[in-house]
Formats: sequence, C-alpha cells, structure tokens
Amino acid sequence: MFNSKKTESPQEVMTFFGKGTHFKGVLTFEGIARIDGEIEGEIITQGTLVVGETGIIKAEITAGTVVVGGRVTGNIHAHQKIQLLPHSVVSGSLTTHSVIIEDGALLNGICEMQHIEEPVFNPSSDRDSLYGAGATLVAKTKKK
Repeated sequence: MFNSKKTESPQEVMTFFGKGTHFKGVLTFEGIARIDGEIEGEIITQGTLVVGETGIIKAEITAGTVVVGGRVTGNIHAHQKIQLLPHSVVSGSLTTHSVIIEDGALLNGICEMQHIEEPVFNPSSDRDSLYGAGATLVAKTKKK
C-alpha cells in the first residue's frame, strides 16, 4: 500500500499561466498548458496548448494540439489539430491536419490543411514554400 508508486503520464501534467502573468521568451513544456495571461515569443510543445478567454499570445506556436479561446497574434502549427472557440481572435496562419472554427471565432489569416501522412509545416524551413506559388501567380496576374 505504501510502496505503490504512481507515475504521471505527460498528458496529466498541467502548466498554468494565470491572468496577470507576463512571459517573454521561448516557452517549452510537456503535457497540457493553459494560458490566461500574456506570452510573447515562441511556444514549442508536442502536447496541448489551451489559450483561455483572457489569454493574449504574441508568438509563433508549434504544438500537438492548440485550443484558442483568447487572442493569438502569430502563426500556429499543430501536428494534430487546432480549435478556435467562440470569441477567439487569431491573426496569423494555421497549419494543421484538422481544424475546428466555431461560430463567433475570428481568423485573420490563411489555413493550410495537410493529409495526416504529410509532415506539418516546419517554421524553421523555407517560408517561400508556403507562399511562393501563390505570390508568383498574383505577381504575374498584376503585371498583365
């Protein structure tokens, strides 16, 4: 009874940045993190990022799953899915395999969906691969 050891899986770990919390830099974590404060910089995880209704994120986000209830300014890259809750505001591009945009959410950017077997966009790779073809097409159209 006293010798039994409970081990936590990474998804049971909860990191919480409450309202009034300010963080600037690179945030990495395992498991689930909820942000109700302000983060500026970069967020990197294989886990789940939850941006609460009072959360304000100005960052490039790379995660397993991202659920947004507050405000995000920056690109979001999710290996599994992105969910935008009602009243959320995202200004940036979404790259994922699955996206849910609920009624009342605002997305000011583009959304790139990829098949499950394709790797998700790597933010450190050549960004022209995401915008290059469309930008060339628009440039050629405007010149005529």
